[in-house]
Amino acid sequence: MAGTRFGGIETAAARRDGRGEQRTVPSIIAHRGFAGAYPENTVLAARLSSGLSHSSATNDTTRQNHDHERGGDLGIGAEMIEIDVMPTADGDVVVFHDDRLAGRDGGEQGLTDASGVVWETPTETVLKAEVLESGETVPLLDELLAAVPSHVGVNVEFKNPGSFDLRLGESLDETTLERQKELWRPFTQDVLPILADHDHQFLISSFYEAALATVREIEPSLPVAFLFWDSISDGLDVTRRYDCEAIHPPRNMIQNTPFFEDEYYTSGPFADIDLVEVAHAEDRMVNVFTVETWYQASQLAAAGVDGLINDYPGLLAI
Repeated sequence: MAGTRFGGIETAAARRDGRGEQRTVPSIIAHRGFAGAYPENTVLAARLSSGLSHSSATNDTTRQNHDHERGGDLGIGAEMIEIDVMPTADGDVVVFHDDRLAGRDGGEQGLTDASGVVWETPTETVLKAEVLESGETVPLLDELLAAVPSHVGVNVEFKNPGSFDLRLGESLDETTLERQKELWRPFTQDVLPILADHDHQFLISSFYEAALATVREIEPSLPVAFLFWDSISDGLDVTRRYDCEAIHPPRNMIQNTPFFEDEYYTSGPFADIDLVEVAHAEDRMVNVFTVETWYQASQLAAAGVDGLINDYPGLLAI
């Protein structure tokens, strides 16, 4: 893609000190802009999780009032922000996590005050949807990136290209992969030019092999990471196939922690593979999701992971 400007990410080797020893403090990646502290995947969350103060994050009085009511900025900025992207019915790329605008976990409170499948809903409706009664609305990808300081990295998770016919977390055979790539390729072609207009260091991640495959085809220099689902072996197969710069496993796939094979969204049993050891031997970063407590953060840091994808700021401050 001519004219693109993509920064790289630090390699596992680069995180070792002059004696070849691994650094002990992982990078902090703000999951959806610290979703436990701020309204997830919004411009406000992106700016506050970048370490900007309330006054610099917005000049809008209403937003400042909402910020004050939430207790104020905790003053700890992330080195990278993780966000989710998908298209609207009009083909615009928005920052949003769920397939549907309303209804999460079967509860009455929807994620927004709107309804409908995101990629079946007009852009105008999606952009007016208020997130968790916060006063913040669903942003366009370009709008959110413009609000993030250029020194803060952005992990863009390819969440959905606009289809329910996807293969999550799998290492695909050639025929299936080609079919899945046809679903992802138009979306990838829409997202990458938006990223190229911004000066951040980007990392693309996805639970879907075909998403990473299309990124590698269109922009091979852009760093990618596979999000592991329920199989360490499948995750490593996909990682090696595309020579991913990083792996993103769940916290219960990390050996030498109290969480290995614990109940999470999946509980194993997993292959007897030390992901940190294997990834570092292959010069890949290990960024772990989703970290919710200081105890999880400290134990994962002790196990040698490179990045913590956190719901809250300050988890390593204790």
